Amino acid sequence: MKGKGWSEMWKNASDLVAHDYVQCSLEQMRLVYDPAANDYRNLPGVQTRVPNFGCSYISQLRALVEAASKKHHGRKAIILAHSYGGMVPLEFVRNAPLSWRRRYVKHLILVAPTLSVGFLQQATALATGPGQMIYVPAADGPLRTLWRSLETAIADLPSPEVFGHDELIVVTKQRNYSAYDMEDFLAAIGFRDGVEPFRRRMVPKMRYFQVPMTCINGVGNRTPRQLVFWEGDYDASPEIVYGDGDGFVNLVSILAFDREMRGQPGQNKQFKSVKIDKAPHSGLVTDEWAVKQVM
Repeated sequence: MKGKGWSEMWKNASDLVAHDYVQCSLEQMRLVYDPAANDYRNLPGVQTRVPNFGCSYISQLRALVEAASKKHHGRKAIILAHSYGGMVPLEFVRNAPLSWRRRYVKHLILVAPTLSVGFLQQATALATGPGQMIYVPAADGPLRTLWRSLETAIADLPSPEVFGHDELIVVTKQRNYSAYDMEDFLAAIGFRDGVEPFRRRMVPKMRYFQVPMTCINGVGNRTPRQLVFWEGDYDASPEIVYGDGDGFVNLVSILAFDREMRGQPGQNKQFKSVKIDKAPHSGLVTDEWAVKQVM
């Protein structure tokens, strides 16, 4: 389709394989970090756009909120987001002027959000590949290269303030890594290009907690707490030590976010944390019994 106008970059995984589009699609989805702008760009020659409702661009989300409010006679909007989708409204509300937020946003509801305090899946995906987060058959190596090019890959690594010095995140025969050693971990897995954007774009957000909201999380599920690459082979799947959480986001991260929100002046009476026992990360918005509790 090169030079022939817009085409669908991603329809389904089997279609990519059947038509031998895998390498082309992975190339088009890659991003490049621009250190001068401290931002990410498409590969030269590639333009992308997100069609239809649900676009993740901040300006369109703002227009959607304003249009919804106007359509309903000035009533404020309730914004609900799930998992990685929670990153968008968090950034959106964080950067919105206070006067606009008070005028248009009644409440922010995050269901199983991937918070900036971090969780273990991010370290696994960086080392071995994104697994089921982005799945393309027979493309494990190139898929890991694609994943590392995305800002999502370095977002939400375990925060030092939450996981501390003593909690070991990654264990190998040669060296152990805590949340304070994530830059060294990136270098160890052969991803030195990720160190600068992680330091400049992600670390500052690890201490940022603001926005009145309701947070709904699943608990009581086996959730990765520690990764063991004993022989230092980051191409192999790690042995996993489990703790509590929703199967994806650790309970330690959930509780840390609760504490920070309740400690903010004026927020302790507005913030609400709801925990649903045995509700898995994705099941919170797909399993009927869990969806009823969310509603």
